[in-house]
Amino acid sequence: MGILSMFFKSRDKPTDYYSGSNYSFLFGSTTSGKAVNEFTAMQTTAVYSCVRILSEALASLPLHVYRYTPAGKERVYDHPLCYILHDEPNSEMTSFVFRETLMSHLLIWGNAYAQIIRDGAGRVVALYPLLPNKMEVWRDKSGEIYYTYSRTSDENYKDGPAILRRQDVLHIPGLGFDGLLGYSPIAMAKNAVGMTIACEEYGASFFANGANPGGVLEHPGVLKDPKKVRDSWNDVYRGSNNAHKVAVLEEGMKYQQIGIPPEEAQFLETRKFQINEIARLYRIPPHMVGDLEKSSFSNIEQQSLEFVKYTLDPWVIRWEQALQRSLFLPKEKTEYFIKLNVDGLLRGDYQSRMNGYAIGRQNGWLSSNDIRLLEDLNPIPEEEGGNLKLHQSLKE
Repeated sequence: MGILSMFFKSRDKPTDYYSGSNYSFLFGSTTSGKAVNEFTAMQTTAVYSCVRILSEALASLPLHVYRYTPAGKERVYDHPLCYILHDEPNSEMTSFVFRETLMSHLLIWGNAYAQIIRDGAGRVVALYPLLPNKMEVWRDKSGEIYYTYSRTSDENYKDGPAILRRQDVLHIPGLGFDGLLGYSPIAMAKNAVGMTIACEEYGASFFANGANPGGVLEHPGVLKDPKKVRDSWNDVYRGSNNAHKVAVLEEGMKYQQIGIPPEEAQFLETRKFQINEIARLYRIPPHMVGDLEKSSFSNIEQQSLEFVKYTLDPWVIRWEQALQRSLFLPKEKTEYFIKLNVDGLLRGDYQSRMNGYAIGRQNGWLSSNDIRLLEDLNPIPEEEGGNLKLHQSLKE
């Protein structure tokens, strides 16, 4: 029957007091004349690259459950969410695929949704992604939030749209104006995306018609059949494969080019600017989408660190807080928390790390096991001094 068969039965829809999900009107035609939607946008290399970079980066981060302790925090292994979030959110997906899917939804539609399947005690047993373009979010007069998921006819369900309560949906919103829904980055910047699509189509059309986009064949006399001459010319010289063939003109004919070469029209510069425009939309460093003009060995590491701090980290916080708000039981929220670890992305080169560890070890705020944990190595037994810090040994 599929995952949607697990929805509870539909009930009468509460009075529609606040509707905030009708943001799809922002998709559509642009000033460039190209229609922009979530699918046409992903056909551009710049958008696809940015979405893939952010989705894969977030999906690859270690995701763990922690417990607050008097000394700080400790990682938890026996909580049911540990396996669900770290390994398998459901029987069909790994944690990486699940997070990658939801993050791509978030970057294209501005919202990510997943159905929360709970047991009789209210604990989470599975998470299934839901398509944002089928979801409507609204409030009733009492301020309660509801989610309506539209099921298409090809899904063969008779109950119609499914109405879900807030506790049955994991909702991660992007940047928005009402605190309830995020707006699609693609929809908000549809003119920039539309121009990128137009540039790609222009370039493809240009090369399909040869190196010279247009011209005039001049004949000193009167031609009885101009179409025959034009077709003969196109058969031999039209197309990118024939772009550099030598033309042979007879009977005093001359070829006069009337098209604008792409260099004069700054076609390549326009293409490059549009790629940077999309990278700017998602706050991706240009070198990560293939533009190395302003990157060098001296600054590329710094740009990568800035990507983690200013681009990835805000998304990480959105995820952590949404997971904690939606998945923990009310009594658990003061005891447990969820963390996506970005420390691995912030690490420097090997020599820099070793120097930092040496300073921490010598100053007594890192033990051997602290360092081995950061390097993903097995700990030294405690009886052999694995957890011993230098200031402790001095006291003893």
